Formats: sequence, C-alpha cells, structure tokens
Amino acid sequence: MSAQERLTDALYGLGWGTVKKLPEPVAVRLGRSVADLAWKRRGKGVQRLERNYARVVPDASPERLAELSRAGMRSYLRYWMESFRLPAWSAGRVRDGFEPKDLHHLTDGLAAGRGVVLALPHLANWDLAGAWVTTALGTPFTTVAERLKPETLYDRFVAYREGLGMEVLPHSGGAAFGTLARRLRDGGLVCLVADRDLSASGVEVTFFGETARMPAGPALLAQQTGALLLPVTLWYDDSPVMRGRVHPPIEVPGSGNRAEKASVMTQALADAFATGIAEHPEDWHMLQRLWAADLEPRPSEGERP
Repeated sequence: MSAQERLTDALYGLGWGTVKKLPEPVAVRLGRSVADLAWKRRGKGVQRLERNYARVVPDASPERLAELSRAGMRSYLRYWMESFRLPAWSAGRVRDGFEPKDLHHLTDGLAAGRGVVLALPHLANWDLAGAWVTTALGTPFTTVAERLKPETLYDRFVAYREGLGMEVLPHSGGAAFGTLARRLRDGGLVCLVADRDLSASGVEVTFFGETARMPAGPALLAQQTGALLLPVTLWYDDSPVMRGRVHPPIEVPGSGNRAEKASVMTQALADAFATGIAEHPEDWHMLQRLWAADLEPRPSEGERP
C-alpha cells in the first residue's frame, strides 16, 4: 500500500470514527466549512463540477456557475457528513431523514412479487435513501460497489453499507449480474447508481444534448427477469430532511433485440435522471468526467465511491 493510499484510508477511518460522534449541528458546520475551503482552492474536482454544471445549465453566467459549484460542494459535504454519521443514527432519525414522493411505484411492485430495480444518479445521499428503505420499509436490498484502492478502503465501504442493511457485491469479477438476477427473480429489490458507466459495455445516450455512456445493467436486468425498472431522483432543501421521487416504471419495448431494447430503456433512464438533475443541479455530485467529449485519457480526478 502506498503512502497516499494509507493516508486516504486513514482519513476515511477518521471520518467514520470521529464525525459520527459529533453533535449534528457541529457536523453540519464542519461540512460547510470544509466545502467552502475546497471550493475556494478550486482543485480539479471543483473545476470539473463546474464544467459539468455548464452542460446542465447552459445559459448560466460564470458567476452563476461559481454559485452553483459552491452550493454543489456544500451539498457534497453534506452527503459525507451524513454518511459518516449514519451508522450512529437511530432508526427514528433514519425514518425522519427522508421523504420520498410516489413511493407506490416501489411498494406496489414489491407487493406484486415482480422484483424491482431502483436506478439512481449521483444526487444527494443514496446511502441515506437505502438506509430508509431497509429501516422504514423493512425491505433488504442488493447493490454493487466499485472496488477501491486500497483494499482496506473498499472493505470499509462494504462494512458501512452492510451495516445499513444492504447486501453489497463487488462491481468487478463478472458474478454480480447473475446474483442480482436471482434476487430479482425471487421478488427482491436491487438498487444501482447508474448515471456513470464504469465498464466498456455502457450504452450511448443523449444527456443534456450531448453523448454520454451509462450502464446497461439496470435495463438488462429488467429485461431478463421481468422486474420493474424505476428511476429515482433525490434532492436536498433547506431542512434536515432529504427529498426524493420514485418515477414511473420504464417499460421494456415490444420490439427489437436485447441490445436495442437496452438502448431505448437506458435513454429513458437518462431522461428521468436529467429531469431531477435539472431541477436540483447543485445536488448532483458529479466531480468526474461523464460526457464522451471529455473522456480522452487525462490524469485521474477524485472519485466518489
């Protein structure tokens, strides 16, 4: 393990070991202070966030983009402060921390025994939404996690999410798809963050007027298992409660081969994501390159697990 990897692992360990012990108002102020400091330094992540927001809000002035990136960093650090503290939250605090609209799309699907795939973009705090599902609905689910370096950091994230009631599978290795399909055929729930392709098999979509690639997995799982595919978008407001919306199901097209159907369904997923992101751009924590035009090989930028 390199010195940088040891430092990264230690910092995350410090977050989960220390931040969760802070009183909530103190954690909120700390997150905002760290966000403002990072924004003022204008590192690569902040610059990339601003460029991505320029796609979402194409008529924004430089001043407006700067305001958005500052709000975006505050939202991003709110995610981290909440995530570090989630393991210490009571069941009541988790239930009170999230208020989703149109939940019937999810609960009706589960009640019918079809299996459900929830697909989300990097909006607000999907870990909190997941903890709410396992706590308020009493419904376990399966997800995947990108393998991180060092391995000890990956292990921390798996332990953290498993502690919130999730079954976590590694993204790499090839076995995850089969396990997810089995869970869905058994009438279970699968939750996937799906606005950024981490493989070579992504589907090209039009996203805010430009070409991007998004993972085919959610659409393929729905096709193969008969599960419902439901987009979900999340956002913050000025309250301590995160908001969300479960969008209507994305149907499997009646014609076309497997790849063609996946392409149509993934485009519909991208359109639903774009709706939520356009309404709350500051809560979209995309500090990496996403659009095809930006993906030529360059030095790596900071990742969000």
